[in-house]
Amino acid sequence: MTPADLLVHRADLVATCAGPAPKRGAAQADIGPIPGASVAAYEGRIVAVGPAADVAARVALTPDATTLDARGATVVPGFVDSHTHLVYAGDRRDELARRLRGASYAEIAAGGGGIVRTVAATRTASEDALVEAALPRLADALALGTTTCEVKSGYGLDTATELRMLRAIRTLAGRQPVELSPTFMGAHEVPAEFRGRRDQYVRLVIDEMLPAVASDGLAEWNDVFCEQGVFTPEESLAILEAGRRHGLRPRIHADELALSGGSRVAAAVGAISADHLIYVDEAGADAMAGAGVIATLLPAAAFFLKLGRFAPARMLVSRRVPVALATDLNPGGGFSPSMPFVMALAAFGMGLTLEEALVAATVNGAAALDRQASIGSLEPGKQMDAVILDGTLADLARIGAPVVRTVIKRGRVVAGRHGGGA
Repeated sequence: MTPADLLVHRADLVATCAGPAPKRGAAQADIGPIPGASVAAYEGRIVAVGPAADVAARVALTPDATTLDARGATVVPGFVDSHTHLVYAGDRRDELARRLRGASYAEIAAGGGGIVRTVAATRTASEDALVEAALPRLADALALGTTTCEVKSGYGLDTATELRMLRAIRTLAGRQPVELSPTFMGAHEVPAEFRGRRDQYVRLVIDEMLPAVASDGLAEWNDVFCEQGVFTPEESLAILEAGRRHGLRPRIHADELALSGGSRVAAAVGAISADHLIYVDEAGADAMAGAGVIATLLPAAAFFLKLGRFAPARMLVSRRVPVALATDLNPGGGFSPSMPFVMALAAFGMGLTLEEALVAATVNGAAALDRQASIGSLEPGKQMDAVILDGTLADLARIGAPVVRTVIKRGRVVAGRHGGGA
């Protein structure tokens, strides 16, 4: 008998999302469903998953074991939010009101709003202030089922503030249950003081910021906003290749507001993920598929920015590009921390099935952070990160309803209603 200190038992369905990752093409819809199933864990790792009777026969519960009755529920892997900007200072909710009155993203930015406004507020904030402001955002995400989260810098755009943001992310990782993956994004925008001197700012990122980030071990990833009016494909490639030389793996904001060439840069540099992709074309998709780049789609950003279109998810799936989903949580165009909301938008706005959306929000999101060996699916040996949903997968579309019953991280109940039982 295998010892177990956590048993989630008799679920109507366990969606394991098991199998090689990232999933692509037809496999994007493979959630590995097991009806009438249980999941057992010991010391934070899954030790058994399968039909309830089989699991009961294979495990011996420790005297202090937690048991969760999952009848009437669906158990899924913990959600992986692989693209966020949740560390920042300041408040831009007034920009939402302006957008609803018809102002565009570009118009708001031209008037001193957008990223540069958050930069001004963040530069004056202490590390402690950044941490305290971010903690409630992470708590909201956790309550909605997010157990792992990527977090970017990028609201400093000077060396001192970028490092301060990354130190805040490191502190946050030890202050709450959500597992964090830190990304350096000094190339988020050209700051106001460098307008007209873009080349000097690119050199600052490459020659000063990247070495400082790498020497302190503050980030896993290096991201760049490759977009018209921000960083060109050539600048993006130079920044991402420089980051790789310092041990920071590339990811990229690509083809969000126009066909910027970002998807092709992603393929050329071997980025793990290209994100947004609202305007990606078939040639860009084929280049990404050939290079093994994951498409991380952010439908909530398109929704809140009122862009009038979503990324072509069905085209990407048909061309065998693995699709992940994330919130793009940020102060100006990503107001929701809810992965269930993102999955619903992906289904009703981008044409994914609920099964494809679930894979995108779990194991493919894990692959977009190179964590698929430890999280993203419910398989023996992996971390016991799970969400118990009241009802079926279809209930994820009941936005605003308390569908998330319980959230488990590393075998410990960390949010929701605990619900024991035999």
